[in-house]
Amino acid sequence: MEEENPHHPPEKLLRAAFSELKTQHAIACPLMAVNLTWFAKIAITTAFLGRLGELELASGTLGFMFANVTGFSVLNGLCCAMEPICGQAYGAKNFKLLHKTLVMMVTLLLLTSLPVCFLWLNVDSILIRFGQQEDISIGAKKYVLCLLPDLIITSFLCPLKSYLNSQSITIPTMFTSVLAVILHVPVNIFLVKTRGFEGVAMAIWVTDLMVVVMLAVYVVVAEFKKGGTWKEGGWSEQRMEDWVRLLKLCGPCCLTTCLEWWCYEILVLLTGKLPNAKQAVGIIAIVLNFDYLLFSIMLSLATCASIRVSNELGGDRAGHAYRSAWISLGLGLAAGLAGGLATVLVRGKWGGLYSHDTGVVRGVKDAMLWMALLEVVNSPLAVCGGIVRGTARPWLAMYANVSGFYLLALPLGIVLAFKVHMGLRGLLIGFIVGVLCCLILLLVLISRINWREEACKAQRLTADSDQDADCKTSADITPE
Repeated sequence: MEEENPHHPPEKLLRAAFSELKTQHAIACPLMAVNLTWFAKIAITTAFLGRLGELELASGTLGFMFANVTGFSVLNGLCCAMEPICGQAYGAKNFKLLHKTLVMMVTLLLLTSLPVCFLWLNVDSILIRFGQQEDISIGAKKYVLCLLPDLIITSFLCPLKSYLNSQSITIPTMFTSVLAVILHVPVNIFLVKTRGFEGVAMAIWVTDLMVVVMLAVYVVVAEFKKGGTWKEGGWSEQRMEDWVRLLKLCGPCCLTTCLEWWCYEILVLLTGKLPNAKQAVGIIAIVLNFDYLLFSIMLSLATCASIRVSNELGGDRAGHAYRSAWISLGLGLAAGLAGGLATVLVRGKWGGLYSHDTGVVRGVKDAMLWMALLEVVNSPLAVCGGIVRGTARPWLAMYANVSGFYLLALPLGIVLAFKVHMGLRGLLIGFIVGVLCCLILLLVLISRINWREEACKAQRLTADSDQDADCKTSADITPE
């Protein structure tokens, strides 16, 4: 990769870096609010389940975990393929490609929902076969069946969010998400009174539907206000080449998201195999609740990195993309250090918010010390994933995840936890080592990126079907 031009004065480089920081701040902050509202909605849902009884809480939690692993993680992962295509299309001002990708992704997610629906209809049999109690499994099926409409709604919600995010439009999503989570409480109260246990699940898709309607109205109004972009078409023009390009990105994007998502579910399941499993599961659940809060920041920074890199590459600005990538990495590292520090600072009090058992509180305090180290590495790792996604090469993150999580983190964690008898601490140490190796691998790959070549690839990706891309990236790597 070519180096930055040393002839640019330092003050010019500082101004450029400061400008990029302001741009990323304007994108990332609303995204953080959106992600926090998602976790707030889960917390509200859990609270209403807990008020209904122990069986309802266990059934609803198990049902939602199953729905996440088999449905929502898949739809979200597939939708990540929109980021490089739409981001680069917007940078290249190819609005036709932007429009058609939105329509194609909605269609793909709706088709994907069909086999997921079949899986959800048999959730009780699956859970019982995997050793879950029959009454909890039957309750989980009731909960999941009431969540079925959310598959259809999510098939519209995720593409709409990605469509707007790729254009650096994040404020509408933030406002609609905040409004929805505020309304989630009264919606829950009403549906719990009228439908009981099933009403808690119904409240999830009702509030998601509100967001979809508001975002859809915003998109329609914004397109007509722009005056010209909607006239460029693309809404109903899909070619076989378009589908091949989309599906090539969907596979690794989906696998990357699911592999990471599933790995933490496996961590919880492995914790359930430890001696004194009830206490260990309680500890990891409490610790992960804090991790989810920090994850909302990581996810926002990763999405922001993907948006900025893809926009600049699509606009044939290799130097700007290079600068955006490394500034994003700097922000990821800073967020990781801040998250690790926050984890250390609250570790003495966090467990007491959830339990009065001295063993659990002491276990949380110890586990969060190791989790703090994991947070320091996790945040820049998430940003690295966003960068490679923005270059339309998400398989790099997929290979890194397979190597770090499944070939190193899980095997090493199992050995330390069960063979060396280190328990939960051993599982967490295994994860730290695996995630660190994953980060190192991605950093090496990113450092070897030829940004001019990636800008040329972006021109070919966003070129119209009847003409070849004119790759004109000839300026030096440093942006003006």
